[in-house]
Amino acid sequence: MSEARAVPPSRSFGEDGARLSYGEYLRLPQLLDLQGPQSGASDELLFITEHQVYELWFKLLLYEMERARDAMTEGALWRARHLFRRIHAVERVLVGQVEVLETMTPQDFLEFRAVLAPASGFQSVQFRELEFLSGAKDPSYLDRLRDARDDELARLRRRLSEPSLWDAYLTALSQRGLPVSDAEIMDSLLIVARDRGSHDDLWQLAEDLLTHDETTASWRMRHVQMVERQIGTKSGTGGSSGAPYLRGRTRLHFFPLLWELRAWL
Repeated sequence: MSEARAVPPSRSFGEDGARLSYGEYLRLPQLLDLQGPQSGASDELLFITEHQVYELWFKLLLYEMERARDAMTEGALWRARHLFRRIHAVERVLVGQVEVLETMTPQDFLEFRAVLAPASGFQSVQFRELEFLSGAKDPSYLDRLRDARDDELARLRRRLSEPSLWDAYLTALSQRGLPVSDAEIMDSLLIVARDRGSHDDLWQLAEDLLTHDETTASWRMRHVQMVERQIGTKSGTGGSSGAPYLRGRTRLHFFPLLWELRAWL
């Protein structure tokens, strides 16, 4: 009698499993069908792809910033710091990504700019969510986003009412026994800054917040420079003043007390 051959264990992964392909997992047919140029201009595909990629990064940032906020609230500062390293890395990609759009000349942009109106980056709900979650909560945007869907407005209202990254940091300070009232918060920040032996984790977390603030400001500056390079002082397609409006936003700080702290050290 011949020896019975051992039956190899069944596999549910890799090519042997053949249960899920790369394209199916990433839903590539659906994803690659989402770019729909409205004109025959050669650079419109670049413009659409760039902004869709931005929105995907915004989605990831919102997810990771929520996790970082919750980690601070729970006292898991090490986890919050790990997540901020990822947040900072994504934000640096956002800044670098502007260079890709700058390969489009003003003449190329003008070939299809008229078909965009009244669409505008101003209408990005996810970007407003990022600002609200960071602490720059401005309810007036709910009235100014006239084309936003009901579910998008509901998300913005939720962001206005829920704790921000700054609120979570104040919670971390209070859990360390440091007062966080408006009159005492600067004193608490100074204690953290001057007693690194006892509060280095809180100091490093404050630095993470400041890096988030600084990197976002760098993206705003690169963005406005790109807009000025493309359309100069023309008004935006959504009706804003264009570059002048964007340049005014470059002065926005999510955590003004952390910047003011430097003057007190």
